[in-house]
Amino acid sequence: METTTTKTWFITGASSGFGMAFARHALQRGDRVVATARTPAKLDALVAEAPDRVLALKLDVTREGDAQAAVAAALAHFGRIDVLVNNAGYGTVGAVEETPEAELRAQMDTNFFGAFAAIQAVLPAMREQRSGAIVNISSMGGQMSYGGFGAYSASKFALEGLSEALALEVAAFGIKVLVVEPGSFRTEFATTDALRQMPEMAAYRDIVGGTREFARGMHGNQPGDPARIPPAVVQALEAEVTPLRLQLGADSVDAVRGHAEQLLKDLAAWEAVGRATGFDAA
Repeated sequence: METTTTKTWFITGASSGFGMAFARHALQRGDRVVATARTPAKLDALVAEAPDRVLALKLDVTREGDAQAAVAAALAHFGRIDVLVNNAGYGTVGAVEETPEAELRAQMDTNFFGAFAAIQAVLPAMREQRSGAIVNISSMGGQMSYGGFGAYSASKFALEGLSEALALEVAAFGIKVLVVEPGSFRTEFATTDALRQMPEMAAYRDIVGGTREFARGMHGNQPGDPARIPPAVVQALEAEVTPLRLQLGADSVDAVRGHAEQLLKDLAAWEAVGRATGFDAA
């Protein structure tokens, strides 16, 4: 991402948390912001900070056509989109068996298909201008999962798989893709609205109970500062070589490293078995 010209940011879920942090950071840089939310009134204070550089739009990422309409309005207003931040999302807590299929589909609709819709909506303009950046907010739970977070991690695993292919597909057009994997940051994510609790089954009380208690008790106690996310993302985007994945928060760095080390350990332990599954040379 070039640093010499004013950028236009398109941010989903901009009314709170990381989305609001990205919007405010972009304004501090002198950039322009297309701030989207299901309830645009929640963006009034942001618009008041810089009325000439903020466009507030209604966007429900789960509604077909909403992303395309919002992107069209953004392009008509500012003429271009330089950075897409796919931030809209929520979490689900519950064992796989405790999670109704409708809840899993709703989780995927927001966290995965919502981001997919926004990506498809901005790509034609980014390809035409032959520049841009797509920032997909994942989680350390997009690299690994824990009992009770299966549905949430499934949505983030899907987003990361899509992002990995996307990065290879759009690099030739000058478009960067960055997957952000935060740990625990002090946003509204752990509130009732943003973290849905599934019905409890007695069979999983001792197995998933710790995860439920962790989720209920972490609001306001998370070690990460949301205001430090956007500068780190900008630093990665402006680097000569932008990583595909960026772990943010000491908990994320440590957990992802441990998971990767275990993966390599398992790979080494079972390598001979894996290699012995081909046809014999004879």
